[in-house]
Order: sequence, then C-alpha cells, then structure tokens
Amino acid sequence: MSWLELEGRTAIVTGAGGGIGRACARALGAAGCRVACLDRAEPEAETAALRIREAGGTAVMVPCDVANPESIAAAAEATAAAFGPADVLVNNAGMLRPGPLADLPLAEWNALLAVNLTGYFLCAQVFGRQMRERGEGGSLIHVASIAADHATPFSGAYSVAKAGVAMLSRQLAIEWAKDRIRSNAVHPGMIRTPLSQAFYDEPGATERRAAVIPSGRIGEPQDIADAVLFLASPRSAYVNGDAITVDGGYVRNVMSLIPRAGYGPAPGPRA
Repeated sequence: MSWLELEGRTAIVTGAGGGIGRACARALGAAGCRVACLDRAEPEAETAALRIREAGGTAVMVPCDVANPESIAAAAEATAAAFGPADVLVNNAGMLRPGPLADLPLAEWNALLAVNLTGYFLCAQVFGRQMRERGEGGSLIHVASIAADHATPFSGAYSVAKAGVAMLSRQLAIEWAKDRIRSNAVHPGMIRTPLSQAFYDEPGATERRAAVIPSGRIGEPQDIADAVLFLASPRSAYVNGDAITVDGGYVRNVMSLIPRAGYGPAPGPRA
C-alpha cells in the first residue's frame, strides 16, 4: 500500500471533464482508486477516464447532470454496478455566469445554484447513502472557492453558492460523523482552468494577477488535486468539517496591499 492508502477504493468525481475535476480524477486514479468520471460533457469525461486507463489505472465515464436528481440516481446505480459503493466523493461540478445582482434574472440565479450548490447536496445524499449502507465510512470533498468568504461582485450567484457549499460541508461533517463519513472542503484561489481561461486572455492579466499572490504564480489544477488526495485518504482521518485554502497565500495578503511608511522590505544593495 502507498502512503495514501487509497488503493482499491471507489472514487466519484463530478465535473471530471473540466480542469480541476480532470486533475482530481487522474490523481485519484494514479493513487490506485477506481474512478468514476461524472460529467454532462460526455466527450471530455470520457477523455479523462481514458487518460487514467492509459496510465494503468481503472476508470469509467458516467454521464451525469448534477442539476437533475434522476441523472444523479442513474449515475450512482451505474458506478455501483461498475465498482461497488462509493468510498470517496469529490463534489466539483460547477459553472460561472456573470451578472450584477440588481437585475440578475431569477432563471440565471436558479441555474447556477442548481449546479454549484444543490448538485453538491444531491450528490452527497445519494453517494453518502452508499457509504452508510456499506458501513465502512467514507470521505466527501467539496470544491468550494475563496469566493465563499470573499464577495466576488458581478458574478451572479457564484459567491453565494460557494458560501453555501462551505456550510453544507460543515453540516454534513457533524450529521454524518457517527457513520464515519468525513466531509471537508477545498477553497481554490486563482486557478487557470478552461472555465477561467477567459480571465487570462487579456494581455498582461496573468502577470497582474500573479503579482498579488505571495507565491508568485497562478495555481494549476494539480495544486487542488493534491489537497483533494490528502482529504480523500486515511491520512486525513482526523480532519472533519474543515477546509483547506489553496491560493498561494492570496487571501492572507490583504495587509501588504496597504501602504505603510517604514514597513517595507529592506532596500537591496546599491549598484
């Protein structure tokens, strides 16, 4: 067994066809999990599953729209038939829709919440039921965002949904602890993915964004996958109801943005 002790476990990853989901699925597959790649974008999810199999792992693609309860139920049945009950659920499927709250159409609000929050709840219910029925516990990992604690203006319901994900994770941790099911969240910061690529297309945007991150770079999906691996594994067995922020120190950087005379780095040597 590897240090992570994930060999032979069944892992469900929603939104597995996208950047963070694909990285999580491949990392779990490399760690020895049998991975079910769920996504309504079937070609992308199939590619994710194929890459896992090409690397020697075990994976299947399962069509799933997390905004549709019937679709989730069918996906849960298919994954159980392929690999048995879930050990790990990575709630990751998400969407972005811009819009000011002053005139945001209700349909836009509801559409985003259906995927980014209600979908997490429904998947936790369905796959959590498999974990309880098997009786050996499990791990839920919810991909939230630093936007859960930091309002993101003109992003419609996005921050509201991610704040809901953070609280959903905590509540699940308390209610399901007796069943040895842990629930934790990962809060990504600025991560370059196909979903966020438009933010970096403007000339100079990458450099301006990286300049406010203490670690000096934009995050990659693998940065999130590494945190997910830890929370999925027995190595985090005593971590429950908590969250890992993966943002290169960005949200801790606010005080450095305030000018304060005499409180700066020491001047370098003169030429």
